[in-house]
Amino acid sequence: MFNVNASPAPSSLYRLKLMIGVIALGAALSLPTAAHAMEDIAVVDFQLIDRLMAADQVNAMTESLLTAPELEPAGETGKYNLSGPIQEEPQSPKDADARFYTGAPPRTYASFGEDVKAIKWELAAVAGYYTAINAPKLLKDPRWPRTQKEGWFGHSTQNLGVDKLAHAYSAYMISELLYGRIKRKVGDAPGIELTAAALASGIMLWSEVFDSIEPSGGWSWEDVTFNSLGAGFSVMRNSVPGLDDKLDFRLLIEPNEDIYTVKGKEHFRQQRYLFALKLAGFEVFKKTPLKYAELHLGYRADGFSNEDRAAGVPSKRHVFAGVGINLKELLFKDARTQKGRVAGEVFTYFQPPFIGIHHDLTER
Repeated sequence: MFNVNASPAPSSLYRLKLMIGVIALGAALSLPTAAHAMEDIAVVDFQLIDRLMAADQVNAMTESLLTAPELEPAGETGKYNLSGPIQEEPQSPKDADARFYTGAPPRTYASFGEDVKAIKWELAAVAGYYTAINAPKLLKDPRWPRTQKEGWFGHSTQNLGVDKLAHAYSAYMISELLYGRIKRKVGDAPGIELTAAALASGIMLWSEVFDSIEPSGGWSWEDVTFNSLGAGFSVMRNSVPGLDDKLDFRLLIEPNEDIYTVKGKEHFRQQRYLFALKLAGFEVFKKTPLKYAELHLGYRADGFSNEDRAAGVPSKRHVFAGVGINLKELLFKDARTQKGRVAGEVFTYFQPPFIGIHHDLTER
C-alpha cells in the first residue's frame, strides 16, 4: 500500500496571489483590444449619448446602449473588432436635430414674463396707439366711470351687433400681431399664443375704460365678452395644428363715395365680418384647382344710422354666405421676398371687395 499524503489546502495569501496574477495576465493580453475599443467608444458612443440626451431621446439612448455591437472582421488575421462599426458624424443640421447646433434645447414651458420682455416695444406701441385715439374722451365732458347695458344683435341696439364684431376683430388682430412678434423673438414656444391673447385682452380692457367715462357711453360687458371671443379665436387658430391654413377671420369693407367714412355710424354699415374656409388647407384639395377657392360665412347690417332711423327706414340684419378666391394661395404662396410674404398675409385678415360672390341667407 502506498501512503499518499493529501496536499494541504491553499492558504488565503496563496489565493490572493493567484487572483492577482490571473487579473494581471488577462489585462496584459487584452490591453491592446481594450485600448482600441475604448478609443472607438470615446470617439463615437459618448458623442452619440450626448446627442441622444440633448434630444431627450431616452428610449433611443437606452436601445443604443443595450444593443450588442456587431462583430466585424479586422483584416486577414481572423480577429474580430468588438467595438462595432464607426458611425459617421452628421455634416449639417439637415443630418441631425437643429438643437445640436444651437447649443440650447427648446423651451418646453410657458413664461409670460419672458414673452412680454421680448416684445416690450411692440406692446408699448400698440398700447400707446389705443391711448392716443381714446385720449380725446378725457376732454369731452368726462363722467365718473359707469357701466352700460348695450345688448347684442337686437334691433333695439345702436349698431345691430356690428360693433360687437368690431370689438372681436380688434382683439383678434392685436393678439395675432403680438403672437407673430413673440414667435419671431423667442421661437414657437408653448404658451406664446396665450400670452398674446392675454395682452390683447388687457389692451382692449384699457380701451373700454375710456368708454366708461363718455357721457353717452359706459363700460359694456357685452364688448368685453366679444373682446375675449376675438382673442380666444386667435388662441385656437394658433394652437390647433393646421387650423390657420384652413380658417381665417376677416374684415371686408364695402366702399362708398368717400371710400371709407370714419365719423358717425356709416363705417359700421360698410363693415362685413366673415369666416373664410380655405380649401387649400385640406389635403384632398391641395393638388386640384379647388385649392384656389374658399367658402365664406359672414354678417352685416344696415338701416341703423341716425338718419335711417329718423326717416323710418327699417333696420336689417344679414347673414350671408358665398365663395371667393384665395388670393394668398393664388399670388403669394411661394413668395420669396419679405414684401411678397407681407402682401400675402394681408389677405389672411382683410377680404378685398368684389372678390367673391355673396348671397344673403337671412334678412330680418
